[in-house]
Amino acid sequence: MSEKPPTKPAQNRRKSRELALKGLYSLFIGKGDLRDIAESLKEDEDYARADIGYFESLLNGTAQHAPELDAQIAPLLDRGIAELSPIEHAILCIAAFELVHDASIPYRVAINEGVELAKRYGGTDGYKYVNGVLDKLAAAARPNEAKRDATKPKAPRRPRT
Repeated sequence: MSEKPPTKPAQNRRKSRELALKGLYSLFIGKGDLRDIAESLKEDEDYARADIGYFESLLNGTAQHAPELDAQIAPLLDRGIAELSPIEHAILCIAAFELVHDASIPYRVAINEGVELAKRYGGTDGYKYVNGVLDKLAAAARPNEAKRDATKPKAPRRPRT
């Protein structure tokens, strides 16, 4: 019998974000209530690999704070919230929840994870839009962290060969 090697916590959190995205998408398009959606996600192939506690916290927290998160995101958009695709809306809400309500997640990680979700599940160039919005939100939600990061000297880029 061979056992699977344990997955890294980052992979578990990434799967948790993906599951939360699927759940919020369903919620945003009106496919049931949150409890039923969360229950149905237990059938998802990624559920066993996710950090379940983090997934539940992320899904419930993002859904609970959605109106507040929308209010923080809306001024940063070039269109109304209702004009966002449900996927982009859900991605922005998840990353916004992490930026605003979970200081244990570095702001760059929250942005990067949002961008990666948009690359995987969003429209062709949706990740660029998500990145721009999240950069602005991070500067507003975590000004000290963003300012501190902006003053760090950047490592020189290696030339491409």
